[in-house]
Parts: sequence; structure tokens; C-alpha cells
Amino acid sequence: MRSFQSRLSEFDQRGLRVVAISVDPPSTNHDHRQKLGLTFPLLSDEKAETIRRYDLLHPKGGPGGADISRPAEFLIDPSGTIRWENLTESVTVRARPDQVLKAFDQTLAGASVPVPGREVVTSR
Repeated sequence: MRSFQSRLSEFDQRGLRVVAISVDPPSTNHDHRQKLGLTFPLLSDEKAETIRRYDLLHPKGGPGGADISRPAEFLIDPSGTIRWENLTESVTVRARPDQVLKAFDQTLAGASVPVPGREVVTSR
């Protein structure tokens, strides 16, 4: 998340809003935002409703067997259509800010986006 924070101005210049979601309670997310110096929202989905909707739940994958979210990045347009997504099982294989920005630029240009993950162009 720090890498996205450090490139936040590039997202802002393109009109993109960075938002993170976790299963942690709001107090934990608040502390995490402060510790990392994040200025973008870190939302709490304690019941994993949104996480389940996007098929990101990793049951019992967290500390003590807690449910967590799989790492993922999405580009969602204002109508709610997913224009690009990157899904992974590993936090070390996540998309980096330059990949997300490139995917956005290529999506605007109508080009296919050759990055890890699967491209989806459907509403959820």
C-alpha cells in the first residue's frame, strides 16, 4: 500500500481514486493507515460482504485461522464496470502502481492489457 501512496499524485492526475478494503475492523484499519502514512481510504469489510462479492475471500488464511481477503487490484469505471483486475494468492506477486497505471492508460486507448490476472469487462 505504501507504493500506491507514493504514486498517489499519478493516480489523481488520471482521475483515479485509490481505495483499499480489508476484513479488519475500522480501528485496526485506522491504526494501519496512520502507521503507513496512507491518505487514501482503507475501508473495513468485517463481514466480508464486498470481499465475497468479488470472490476474494481466503477462508482461514489469516492469523489464527481468521478469514482474510486475497490480494487484488481493480480498475472500476464510474458505472461499476470492472475494466481490469489482477487477482493473486500471494502478496509478493501483487500488481504494482506502474502496472495499474499502465493498465488504465491502455484501457483508455482500447488496447489489451498484458499484466498478470484476468481481464473482465462485466458489471458486478
